[in-house]
Amino acid sequence: MERAGWIEGREFTAIDPAVVESPINRFGELIQKALRLGWTWTTVLSTLSYYYFEHLAVVRLGEALRNGRFDIVHRLTPVSPATPSLIVARYCRSIGVPFVWGPVNGGVAWPRGFRDVMHREGEWLSYVRGGHRLLPGYSLTRKSAAALIAGSAAAWDQLKGHRERCVYLPENAIDPDRFELRKPNTPGGGPLRVAFAGRLVPLKGTDMLIDAAAPLVRAGKIVLDIIGDGPEMASLLGQIANADVGHGVTISGWIEHREVVKRLASSQVFVFPSIREFGGGAVLEAMALGLTPIVVDYGGPAELVTEDTGIRVPLGPRASVVATLRERLEDLAASPDRARLIGERARERVYKLFTWDVKAKQVLEVYRWVLRQRGKPDFGMPLREEPTVRAAPTSLTRDGAPVST
Repeated sequence: MERAGWIEGREFTAIDPAVVESPINRFGELIQKALRLGWTWTTVLSTLSYYYFEHLAVVRLGEALRNGRFDIVHRLTPVSPATPSLIVARYCRSIGVPFVWGPVNGGVAWPRGFRDVMHREGEWLSYVRGGHRLLPGYSLTRKSAAALIAGSAAAWDQLKGHRERCVYLPENAIDPDRFELRKPNTPGGGPLRVAFAGRLVPLKGTDMLIDAAAPLVRAGKIVLDIIGDGPEMASLLGQIANADVGHGVTISGWIEHREVVKRLASSQVFVFPSIREFGGGAVLEAMALGLTPIVVDYGGPAELVTEDTGIRVPLGPRASVVATLRERLEDLAASPDRARLIGERARERVYKLFTWDVKAKQVLEVYRWVLRQRGKPDFGMPLREEPTVRAAPTSLTRDGAPVST
């Protein structure tokens, strides 16, 4: 923010809850390592420190809120719907300032056929995740919000009972300036180039991708580029060696984002077989480069693509996912022109609906709604191909004055 020319105390206020957050995080890391706990444990800890952060926020900004300096309070993070707003939601309600919450996302249920993956991820707390409904402020946050922005269909379902104040808007987007490099859309008769990018952890399904691709790699029909690092690296390298596909499958490890873009740009297809994904930012980035996305039809990634702009693999037993992935890859290897066409449509969809500029205009429409300047916005679920957002006003106003959030 400072590099962008913003001044702390005027355009933004920095709040540091480290005195409480740091010891909580240190304790959490010790327990996480000892009991091999996953992301749900991290969410629990962040909720505890967030209460303190909100306390500091009201101490710093409460008087300005009471004096009418702000027209809207918008809580963007934490993204998890399991983390309530105990202090700010109550404060906004008492003084009459609209409280906007979201996009919230998370809580996608673990697929039954992949319980072993859940255990390998250390997600034991998922069995009792519903306990977050007992947290202080859970009901208050939902009742106090003038608008709740659901970042996925799963989040939308979790907000039942408040639908009249819900707007569906996926949380992810891309910065077009980072994706000016276009991939060479000329396969040139060689093998189909397939890529994956992400953390190498069990839920990402990279092992399923290797199993699906192995026969096609050995037949010279595809080459596979796996970009990422993580605890599954050694296991995946062993899987590649056992399948005798080292000549056509590479694992790069961690690389800089700009290098990721260059690597993806040399591929025609992006496969992301994650079985429990809330958002899917990596999918949007690949689509922005003109790659054909292949995703599991479950969770966030499935909501980013359509029949014309990607391929969705039905979620089923592991063997079924592997077999279908292999069939889709073989189809595209036999028809590279189809891969090119889907990739072009995917790129168009991202630049039309999933840039930060478009998303900012959509959020402005939510602001206008809570200020009663328009009716409730409906962007579609999933987002419609044609944007329904008119050009945003030069400045959002209330009673003739610029709106402050």
